Amino acid sequence: MRRRKETGVDETIVEFQPAKSAFIVCDMWDKHWCRGANERLGPIVPKARSLLDAVRRKGAVIIHAPSDTMDFYRDTPQRLAAMSTPAAEPPAMLEITAPPLPIDDSGGGCDTGDRTLKAWTRQHPGIPIAAEDYITDKGGEVYSILKARNIQTLFILGVHTNMCILNRTFAIKQMTRWGMRPVLIRDLTDSMYNPADRPFVTHEQGTNLVIEYIERYWCPSVTSTELKAALQQTE
Repeated sequence: MRRRKETGVDETIVEFQPAKSAFIVCDMWDKHWCRGANERLGPIVPKARSLLDAVRRKGAVIIHAPSDTMDFYRDTPQRLAAMSTPAAEPPAMLEITAPPLPIDDSGGGCDTGDRTLKAWTRQHPGIPIAAEDYITDKGGEVYSILKARNIQTLFILGVHTNMCILNRTFAIKQMTRWGMRPVLIRDLTDSMYNPADRPFVTHEQGTNLVIEYIERYWCPSVTSTELKAALQQTE
């Protein structure tokens, strides 16, 4: 895993235990209001599917969190499983502060100049939802699932790195403040950043700046390639 400190990058080898891990798919919707966001999500989808299929076979918990689409999944077994998990009372939140993001996303971050009010209706169809998975966009339900399944590490993938990945009730900031251990999968994420805005770098550089920010102030990161390699060692 990779973490940032004042002295530089800290790479640590940690044993990957799939049966004690959960993977949450954050807002990988069927369609975003920004064309550029849709185009960049395309290549992430098959890589995410491949990883989720692999870790699921090893006993990892998979939670699908396509925010604002719970009506679409209202009567599915996976949504009902999340809702029926015994509620766990979260602890008092840890006091954690961090500086502002290193990029300006105040304009919405779209780099292709198009916007509609709302486009998504469900999760991207390229990410299958297995019978044993969960569906929820509520932080309390996610926390309860993690406690019920004795999960120690919550891996998070999806979009967008500077927005939902950090700020959803089930995502990095909230879970960290509840004392959980999130880890960002940095090659399976993308930011909402327009290079016409500060700090005036390429979109890829903007995403990397946000990843580095998360590694410094919130949680470590890992790649899907590293996780797959670790899976092979468990065979």
